[in-house]
Amino acid sequence: MLKKMLSYIGAYKIYEKWLWQQTKNGVKPEHVAIILDGNRRWANEQDTHPFLQDKWGHKNGADTVEQLLDWTHFLGVKYVTLYTFSTENFSRRNDEVAKIMQIAEERFRKLLKDERVHRYKVHVKVIGRVNLLPQSLQQAIAEVEKATAEYDCYFWNFAFAYGGRAEIVDAAKTIAGKVKSGELDVDDVTESTFEKYLYTAHMDKQDPDMIIRTSGEERLSGFLLWQAAYSELLFLDVYWPDFRLIDLLRAIRTFQLRKRRFGA
Repeated sequence: MLKKMLSYIGAYKIYEKWLWQQTKNGVKPEHVAIILDGNRRWANEQDTHPFLQDKWGHKNGADTVEQLLDWTHFLGVKYVTLYTFSTENFSRRNDEVAKIMQIAEERFRKLLKDERVHRYKVHVKVIGRVNLLPQSLQQAIAEVEKATAEYDCYFWNFAFAYGGRAEIVDAAKTIAGKVKSGELDVDDVTESTFEKYLYTAHMDKQDPDMIIRTSGEERLSGFLLWQAAYSELLFLDVYWPDFRLIDLLRAIRTFQLRKRRFGA
């Protein structure tokens, strides 16, 4: 009720403009990663029919992702990586997983036709074990990836069927295969070599400057375990469907106030 009232009187817009004035001249994160958490808990607070709660939460969370495309473009964030579905999430109820897959397929097909993607030149990539996804969803992902493969102004990565440990294991297996076949000498395997085989290797900047997790939980849950070594971590007490430009600006303001040492 309070949120609606504040929105009605324009308080959020005023605060949004004030935050923009506070952050616009500071150093902006080049790569922002977000753990999209709280869809189900948000739905549970909306007093909906129990059968519809999960679907409604994930649908509204997907709506917020679409808004994020404009916000990050406005702020000039070149790289965005979103944790949307983990390998562990497959253990959820079958009906919920099926709904998520359905929503994901609908949104990837919508993304393919989104004029902003083509106007902004957004390179769309799904990182994770895509082979675990339904065939129709794999097809939708392949189509949007192919259509945006040559774009390099912005990069949007969806971590789907993703696990940080799985990513490291997959990279290690690939490297081990190349060593076994003689394509690669074991003494040439360095950190920079290893990074060439991560899911994020298509980007010049793999490591996020800032990782945001919504919903108040304070852990990475296996997200970008290799890449997150020196990322600034921010945990927000807002469920993902309620995430606003204000929340992103507040996170950036906090990021700008921190002194990054990189172990020094």
